[in-house]
Amino acid sequence: MEAQGLTGEIPPCISNLSSLARIHLPNNGLSGGLTFTADVARLRYLNLSFNAISGEIPQGLGRLPNLSSLDLTSNNLHGRIPPLLGSSSALESVGLADNYLTGEIPLFLANASSLRYLSLKNNSLYGSIPAALFNSSTIREIYLRKNNLSGAIPPVTMFPSRITNLDLTTNSLSGGIPPSLANLSSLTALLAAQNQLQGSIPDFSKLSALQFLDLSYNNLSGAVNPSIYNMSSISFLGLANNNLEGMMPPDIGNTLPNIQVLMMSNNHFVGEIPKSLANASNMQFLYLANNSLRGVIPSFGLMTDLQVVMLYSNQLEAGDWAFLSSLKNCSNLLKLHFGENNLRGDMPSSVADLPKTLTSLALPSNYISGTIPLEIGNLSSMSLLYLDNNLLTGSIPHTLGQLNNLVVLSLSQNKFSGEIPQSIGNLNQLAELYLSENQPSGRIPTTLARCQQLLALNLSSNALTGSISGDMFVKLNQLSWLLDLSNNQFISSIPLEFGSLINLASLNISHNKLTGRIPSTLGSCVRLESLRVGGNLLEGSISQSLANLRGTKVLDFSENNLSVGGIFADRDKVFVQGNPHLCTNVPMDELTVCSASASKRKHKLIIPMLAVFSSIVLLSSILGLYFLIVNVLLKRKGKSNEHIDHSYMELKKLTYSDVSKATNKFSAGNIVGSGHFGTVYRGILDTEATMVAVKVFKLDQYGALDSFMAECKALKNIRHRNLVKVITACSTYDPMGSEFKALVFEYMANGSLESRLHTKFDRCGDLSLGERISIAFDIASALEYLHNQCIPPVVHCDLKPSNVLFNNDNVACVCGFGLARSIREYSSGTQSISRSMAGQGGLLGTCSW
Repeated sequence: MEAQGLTGEIPPCISNLSSLARIHLPNNGLSGGLTFTADVARLRYLNLSFNAISGEIPQGLGRLPNLSSLDLTSNNLHGRIPPLLGSSSALESVGLADNYLTGEIPLFLANASSLRYLSLKNNSLYGSIPAALFNSSTIREIYLRKNNLSGAIPPVTMFPSRITNLDLTTNSLSGGIPPSLANLSSLTALLAAQNQLQGSIPDFSKLSALQFLDLSYNNLSGAVNPSIYNMSSISFLGLANNNLEGMMPPDIGNTLPNIQVLMMSNNHFVGEIPKSLANASNMQFLYLANNSLRGVIPSFGLMTDLQVVMLYSNQLEAGDWAFLSSLKNCSNLLKLHFGENNLRGDMPSSVADLPKTLTSLALPSNYISGTIPLEIGNLSSMSLLYLDNNLLTGSIPHTLGQLNNLVVLSLSQNKFSGEIPQSIGNLNQLAELYLSENQPSGRIPTTLARCQQLLALNLSSNALTGSISGDMFVKLNQLSWLLDLSNNQFISSIPLEFGSLINLASLNISHNKLTGRIPSTLGSCVRLESLRVGGNLLEGSISQSLANLRGTKVLDFSENNLSVGGIFADRDKVFVQGNPHLCTNVPMDELTVCSASASKRKHKLIIPMLAVFSSIVLLSSILGLYFLIVNVLLKRKGKSNEHIDHSYMELKKLTYSDVSKATNKFSAGNIVGSGHFGTVYRGILDTEATMVAVKVFKLDQYGALDSFMAECKALKNIRHRNLVKVITACSTYDPMGSEFKALVFEYMANGSLESRLHTKFDRCGDLSLGERISIAFDIASALEYLHNQCIPPVVHCDLKPSNVLFNNDNVACVCGFGLARSIREYSSGTQSISRSMAGQGGLLGTCSW
């Protein structure tokens, strides 16, 4: 039976076709469950891959005596693999990858006498790998990647073995690499990355056919066995993210003539990069970052297929910069990253000779001096340019305006002078512009208003003058991460037009010469988390409209001429209980007096660290005014970099290595939830020791990539203290070169409302009336924000106890935007349409972590 274009459920009559020997129906739209009995005993070949079949695998499939090939790859199957599968001597090929199968690998399957091909990858299988699977006289290909398998890798005792491909990537395997694997003489691919393997790398000199070896993201230690560097057949060598040490052999480029991918980043390698590496003419991806390599970077001239070079975070030197000019022949070059090294001297004009295919050039945190060559404008495909934290001087070249594809431009912490060129306005794809801590003067170029895709703009700590143009920021209304104009010499008043930045998370205009009042329009910036206007000449009272800033965490009005009033005028409506760090220099009930050192500051003003304004909860005639939610932070004073909110710049730049390390290499023990399009892990970001929840998307599932893109688009502008915070997104590649997408959320440490209402959370099984009111108030605040303050409004559509989580302060936060819809009204005002914001599959499904 063969057909294409089928949809709907599989008809039950298939299981009654006693004469049927072959069912070949892949890549259709078949759904429903499977039912097979002994009536189809003649069935030999079953292929229903890439459908939408659900339910469990029928136990009857394990009793079909003639079944030789079974392929149910990429369906929605769950449950355990039938324990009798493999009991038939006819079974040769089993494909059950990309489902939701659980349980252990059945012993019958591991012992199948005729099995040649087994693919169980991307499921949720657990337990140890049966030793019999590695000691079969027939099996050739074993694919177990992306499961929850644990224990040691079994030793190989069957010789000669026929195994050619062994993929154990992304499990929780521990212990050492068995030396007996070195006896698999037919092996062409050994992939065991992203596990918890320890110890040293065995002698693999007998693996003369090996082409792919990936041991990245483990805990391997010691020097690399010399046999690794003498395997002439190797094209992919992955040793990244371990604790390996030693030096690269001087003849590595000659002993690995077929190498295409060399990944040795994030280890402890020392010494120089061998000059012979230049002879590896097939090289495409070179990763040696974050080691202790020194010496001059060698030539890349013979590597004409080179695409990516990552050498950042070492102690490498530029010499005469010949390595840069040698790259001009690499016609497929895409990414170069030489940041955080000891590169010195003037930036050479040869940077302009780099191939026009180049999309990313990163040279930050070096000692590069001189000016940026005007010819840099020839790199027309450039999307990312990082030259920050160097010693560059002169003016910012106007030719940067020719880089029409530029998305990120980072020139901060140099010595640029002169005016910012008007040509910067030609960069209509620009999303991030960082020019802080330089010496440019003059006004902000008016053409910057044309960069309408800007999400982050940092011009702080310069010598910019003039007034801040309100008209410009009306057009830059996509700013959502950061606007920092602090520590300049801007005059006049704060533009009323700042109120149009309704998506902005952080606004810093402190330490200028701004006068007048704080405009009431700032109350329209409802997503502000940080507002700093300190160190100016502002006067008057704080506007009542700022009470609309319900998600604000940091407010700094210090060092101005402000008077106490506005939202603080009516003491009877201001509640400040529960804020032990809040103090005042003006006598005020329920607030402590600030310390003497604080009281001596210039203006002796109360630092009104506004949190969340009071709100009234009416339950019945018995309950009246209940309580107020307050969120306050202390004022800050100091150097300019102390006033810059870096969270929107640093946390968002996560690498695959960062995410892997945060989740203990995607350990099964860190899993706190799983859905159709992703798995949620608990983790800790080393950058700030922050506990987070990481949703890793299953990009091999159809629709997962669309879901990731939709969620990013939908969630980038949603911020409220009663919504689970999206910290950042990670879009990169894994060590195998496959796409990797993840979203990082604030971790909710105190469980879900579902657990508190039931027996799972014993201590909250008897919530008091006050606690219930507080939770209801938090949820109502989140919904009021979504319905009335988001543009367009958002309807959650899936509000339930499991989608309400509690943070460290026991504040209830809503999550689970999988069914959320945005509402857009027609001009008539009488009709509306809705559209999905997060795509099918949702943000986290049920978020109960």
